[in-house]
Amino acid sequence: MGGSLAGLLAAHVLAGHAERVTVVERDRYPDGPLPRPGTPQSRHPHVLLEGGQRALESLLPGFIAELRAAGSPPVGMPADIAQWQSGRWFRRTPASTHIYTGSRAQIEHLVRQRVVANPAITVTEGTDVVGLLGEASRVRGVLLRDRADGAHAQRQPLEADLVVDASGRGTKAPQWLTAIGARPPHEETIDTGLAYATRVYRDRNKALGAETLAYYVLPNPSQVYGGGVLPLEDGTYMVTLSGLRGDEPPTSDEEFAAYAKRLPHPLVHRWLSEAEPLGPASGFRQTANVRRRYDLHGPRPAGFLATGDAVCTFNPIYGQGMAVAALSAVALRDVLDDKRRTPTTRRVQRALLAASRQAWDISAGADKKMPGASGNAAAVRAADRAAGWYLRRVQERYPGDPELGRVFRSVLTLTKPLTALFAPAVARTVLFSPPGQTPVEPPLTREGPAA
Repeated sequence: MGGSLAGLLAAHVLAGHAERVTVVERDRYPDGPLPRPGTPQSRHPHVLLEGGQRALESLLPGFIAELRAAGSPPVGMPADIAQWQSGRWFRRTPASTHIYTGSRAQIEHLVRQRVVANPAITVTEGTDVVGLLGEASRVRGVLLRDRADGAHAQRQPLEADLVVDASGRGTKAPQWLTAIGARPPHEETIDTGLAYATRVYRDRNKALGAETLAYYVLPNPSQVYGGGVLPLEDGTYMVTLSGLRGDEPPTSDEEFAAYAKRLPHPLVHRWLSEAEPLGPASGFRQTANVRRRYDLHGPRPAGFLATGDAVCTFNPIYGQGMAVAALSAVALRDVLDDKRRTPTTRRVQRALLAASRQAWDISAGADKKMPGASGNAAAVRAADRAAGWYLRRVQERYPGDPELGRVFRSVLTLTKPLTALFAPAVARTVLFSPPGQTPVEPPLTREGPAA
């Protein structure tokens, strides 16, 4: 259920274990790398973290070379970005990792081309899933409805040995499970009320692209506004501005640029005032962290799994969604390929949740600290306070410390576990070293290797 990244990659894995895999997608795919109605967030920035790059390359060998050939810009961190966070500009020391900042539509298009070329995979487009077949003990398929025929269209059954929910943050699977007598998952939510708006621009004065590829201002509990200017594959730039509930960024032409004045430095606003807008701004408001705990003890129907945003949705500001979709597909592949254990529904679902756990800990842990955070998982526990004290010291130091920055970025980009931040050498720096010097003004050139 769902033919975006998570669904396509799950289908790719399952095709190695099934005679036939059917992907049911509500939209009709565009001919090229274009946004579509079912992915409204694709009009906003997406970054492919290194953990996601490694996972995609493992699933689809040669994919990163294809992505580069298609023009997706690799942006080195921290070398290529003028970045501000928690009152500090980052030193632009040599990059320890790269992110790709091309459009979500481009990445999905490239993945789709690779996946649907497999003759074992069939895509049913323009079709809604409207319910599940089966009973409390086992899901046996889905009910489909042709979208072209409207709400009164006849429902058609599609039987299946396994149903995978990859329908995204708006999934209706919990309600459908209830309808067949199965227990829906417990949901954990943390909502900061973050909202953002995005617009595409042309850099008329060529301020970006040589020494600096991007600007990035991250919010924190004491400074709640964010903004970024990121390069796209066609040479244009995607600009996003964010704020919290009650002071959301507007989408009207003049007000969008004016909102950038709320950022703690005029860098982004100055760039906007000289750049050429290429279309209207788009807003996005559904940014809560939601985790559906299909892994918990209790009766669960066999033959049903959830992956991607359908099991764990993150505040998009952290850029984790595409990486977790790919990491979840790797987890699915590994647990199905494990000859030592039977891949029961519960075992596979636990592996899928584990693939998203670190990203959840990062985004949910940070969002708990934001003013006005709400939800049943927003309470700050004693353990959160201790970890929060330590991580604040990390964040105070890593903008000016290349080695600490390397380790912290490896955690943020999902290539090393959180425990890497507590290794003895890292802990000594965090606990006993003062924060290093950082630039007073936006650093608009890179540092050399020996700086």
